[in-house]
Amino acid sequence: MTDPQFWWYVSRASAIVAWSLLTATVLWGVLLSTRVLRAADNPAWLKDLHRYLSGTAIVMTLVHVGSLLLDPYLRDETGFGPVAALVPFASEFRPLPLALGIVALYLMAAVALSSLMMRVIPRRAWKAMHFASYAVVALVAFHAAFAGSDTGTWWYIMVSTALIVATMLAVVVRQVVGSVAAQRQRAAERARQVPQRNERLRVVVAERLPLAEGVLGLRLAPEDGGPVPVWAPGSHLTLHLPNGLERQYSLCGDPADRRSFDIAVQLSERSAGGSRFVHESLRVGEAIEVGPPRNHFELEPARDYLFIAGGIGITALTSMIASLPASRHWSLVYLGRSRRSMPFVNLLESRYPGRVRVHAADEQAGRYPAAAEAALSSAQVYACGPAGLMDELTAAVPAERLHIERFVPADRAAGIVVQPVHVQMPGVGSFQVPADRSILDVLEDAGAPVTGSCRKGVCGTCELRVLGGTPLHLDSVTDDAAKDAAGVMYPCVSRALSPELSLDL
Repeated sequence: MTDPQFWWYVSRASAIVAWSLLTATVLWGVLLSTRVLRAADNPAWLKDLHRYLSGTAIVMTLVHVGSLLLDPYLRDETGFGPVAALVPFASEFRPLPLALGIVALYLMAAVALSSLMMRVIPRRAWKAMHFASYAVVALVAFHAAFAGSDTGTWWYIMVSTALIVATMLAVVVRQVVGSVAAQRQRAAERARQVPQRNERLRVVVAERLPLAEGVLGLRLAPEDGGPVPVWAPGSHLTLHLPNGLERQYSLCGDPADRRSFDIAVQLSERSAGGSRFVHESLRVGEAIEVGPPRNHFELEPARDYLFIAGGIGITALTSMIASLPASRHWSLVYLGRSRRSMPFVNLLESRYPGRVRVHAADEQAGRYPAAAEAALSSAQVYACGPAGLMDELTAAVPAERLHIERFVPADRAAGIVVQPVHVQMPGVGSFQVPADRSILDVLEDAGAPVTGSCRKGVCGTCELRVLGGTPLHLDSVTDDAAKDAAGVMYPCVSRALSPELSLDL
C-alpha cells in the first residue's frame, strides 16, 4: 500500500467495477419493471439480486472515492481532499467532470435511500426517484470520459462503449415496453368502464317457490357451482329464456348471499310469452343463461328512508331493506290488491315489526295516501310499482328525494314530432336513422356492437355514451338529470334534439 501506483490502480479498478455494476443494476431494474422475465414471475431472488447489484455498486463507488482521497499523488500535487471529493466545483483539477461525478454520487445515494424507505413513501415518489438511475449512469459516463487518465486506451474504450450501449438499449426497451404497457392499461381502463354486454352466466334452476298468488320465486345457482357475481341493492337480472325471449327481473334478498340469484316472477295477464314460460315451462334442474346484474336503481346513503312498493314492485326493495344496518331508520309502505297476491308480506311484517305498513285493498277501504305521506316526509323515497303510483309520487315528491323504478315505461313521446337523426360512432361508422325507426334498431342492423333487451326504455341494457349532440330522453330508466350528468342515453326509445349525435359504448 506504500507503492505510489497502488491507489491509482485501486481507484481505476473500483471505478470500472462500480460503473459496470451500476449499468447492470439499471439493466436488471428494467427487466423487473417491464417484466421481461415474466416466465419466472419475479420471484424473490430476482429482486434480491437487483438489490445486491445496486448495493455493491454503491460500495465500489465509495471505494473509488476513498482511494482517490488516499492517493498521495492527488493529495500532494492537486490538493485533492474531502471538500473537493464531496462539493461540486470545489476542485480546480478538472472541475466539471468531478462535479458530474459528485452529483451522480448524491443521486445514487437518494435512489438507495428511497429503496430503504419504499414502505413509508408513496409509490409514485419512489418510482420517480428510481428514474434518476438513468441520470446517474449518464453522469457517470461523462465523468469517466473526461476525468480519467486512461480514457484513450483500447480496453477503456471497449469497456466504456459496451456500458454506454447497454444503458442506451435499456432506456429504449424501458420506453417501448412502458409505452405498450401504458396503452394496454388505458385499454383495460376503457374496457372496465364499458359494460360487458354479451357476458352471460349459465345458471341452473335450483328451486321453484310459490311466493304469492300468481307469483313464482326462482332460485338460480351457477352451473359451475361457484359464487354469483357481486351485485348491489336495486339490481336486476336479464333472463335469456329458451324460447328466445329476454326478460328483466329485480333481484330479491340479501346481496351478501353469493350462493344464488333470487327473483320473483309475476304471471302477467297479458303475458307476451315471458312470465308464462317461466311459470309453466321452466323446471328445476334446467339450465338457462342470464346477463350480468345491472343497476339503475341504486341505494344511496341517507339518514332516513321511506320505501313504497306497489304489488310486485316489492322485489326491488327487499334487497335494499336487507342491506341496511339495524341502526338505520327506515319504513316501508306496501300496497296491493290482497295479501294473497303480495309476495314477502308475512316475512316482512314478522321480521321488521313496527316498520312495515301493509295496505291490502280487499281489507281496507279507500286508497292509501302514499304520495301525500312521501311529500310530507323528509326521508329519501324509494319506490317501485305500477305506473299510476309512480306518476303520483313524481308529481308530489321533490326530485332530489325521489328514486323510482318503473316496470312499465312512462309515455313520454306524446306530442313529440320525431325527427330523423344522423348518428356517428367512432371506429364503427356513420348511420342515418329515419323518423320511423329507433336508433337501436338501425345500429343493430348495421352490425354495431350494441345490445338491446326490453326495447321499451326500462332495463337500461342498451346504454350508450354521448360524445356529441343533445339527446332527447324518452326512456324511464333514470331521471334525465342523472343521464345528462353521466353523459349517457338509451337508444331503444330516445331520440335527439340536435340533427346529429355522436355515440360510443
